[in-house]
Amino acid sequence: MLKPALVFVAATALALPATAMAEPQINIAPAGPVVELSIYESVSLAPDQATIGAGVTTEAPKATEAMRQNAEDMTKVIARIKAQGIAEKDIQTTGISLGAQYNYKEPAYPATTMPTQVFRAYQASNRVSVVLHKIEDTGRVLDALIEAGATDISGPDFGVENDAAAKEQARSRAVARGEAQATAYAKMLGYTGVKVLAVSESVETAFPVYDVAKMAAELAPTATPVQPGMISSGVSVTITYELTGKAN
Repeated sequence: MLKPALVFVAATALALPATAMAEPQINIAPAGPVVELSIYESVSLAPDQATIGAGVTTEAPKATEAMRQNAEDMTKVIARIKAQGIAEKDIQTTGISLGAQYNYKEPAYPATTMPTQVFRAYQASNRVSVVLHKIEDTGRVLDALIEAGATDISGPDFGVENDAAAKEQARSRAVARGEAQATAYAKMLGYTGVKVLAVSESVETAFPVYDVAKMAAELAPTATPVQPGMISSGVSVTITYELTGKAN
């Protein structure tokens, strides 16, 4: 997208003091035409951790009884999680709830009234999130949680503990591709070079790439099969270039 007008450089504020935020915006008046390019690059890497959710739901006629039974059952589940070698710092409670549950009684035919609520029980639930640093243990841990009494399982969500190197690689690719594209525009429009005026970036959270050809082998036959696949980590870079050196 060609822009013959002024280009404004937006500085990213990362915990800057209030005085810095109040500084005037920098204005750059380009001497030549301006091209702004948005480039996305990503790098695929093998995940090194998995996050699973496990919960227990119980029902009882009294609220206190539902909570007591739920606490006992969840204590067993957490104990089983720790027995799998999971550190306490990798186990986090994500939600506790208690509420009355009702059944609906339909009126006799022909209906002359609306269905009525009939109290069934109090329902208590407790959920935890578990981070596994050994992906190969995922299936075994899931099976252990079910055996321990977990009634609600979610995940696994695969990720990487540190994808800084992958993002740096994606960033380098994006900058190189942007410069090549801008240089190509310059040549097509009769200019000999380009100059960077502004750069902005948005970072993408790593997400799974479902590429069957790269899927890992299934785990042991006795465990729930889990295939981690690959994780994509990328950045979107927007770079504004001035086209310089008008050719004769």
